Amino acid sequence: MKKIIICIIAIFLIIFGYFYYMNYGDESVETLSKYGSSGEEVRQIQQKLKNWGYYNGSVDGKFGSKTQEAVRKFQKANNLKVDGIAGEKTLAAMGINSSNSSSSNKASASSSDLNLLSRLVYGEARGEEYIGQVAVAAVVLNRVSSSNFPNSVAGVIYESGAFDVVKDGQINLSPNKTAISAAQDALNGWDPSNGALYYFNPNTATSSWIWSRKITLTIGNHMFCK
Repeated sequence: MKKIIICIIAIFLIIFGYFYYMNYGDESVETLSKYGSSGEEVRQIQQKLKNWGYYNGSVDGKFGSKTQEAVRKFQKANNLKVDGIAGEKTLAAMGINSSNSSSSNKASASSSDLNLLSRLVYGEARGEEYIGQVAVAAVVLNRVSSSNFPNSVAGVIYESGAFDVVKDGQINLSPNKTAISAAQDALNGWDPSNGALYYFNPNTATSSWIWSRKITLTIGNHMFCK
């Protein structure tokens, strides 16, 4: 009888432990924004997804089925794990700094960097869809991180022959709110270019060299390559 009682208790503890782990044991999952969550982070997610056309619901800070579906669409479009959960990688792609994330930004989001990067985006990509403007900014930051380019935003942008807008003076135009937002999202870590180091418009490009690069994706009128 004792053995039977011990076995029953053991089975009960195993079952209890399983359900406890599923609900409370993995804090890294529990603390993520997902279905049923609420708060400021969810509101930021909804607002960004609404700006980008993935979400058409209310920006109310409540993670419901519409928000979950919008997150899934965003994940699919950005080659992320499609699970409808706003984990660290998804939040980074959205340009949202999670309080639970230990990852650092690709580049320092100083006011001077933001201003210069915004002017580059406005000069190079105004009129492009929003994700394309973020991708252009991300290319600059990818170059900053590469040993083959200068290690600052200003160094990359003002490198001789790097960007036409520097040559023709458009770099001095005042950026609009969209360009500023796109630059900020890139500085926060969103990279729709998937690590690209170059981009060009195939309808206006005159350099034969750029066509020799490996083209990885196209966003709007720009091809992105490495």
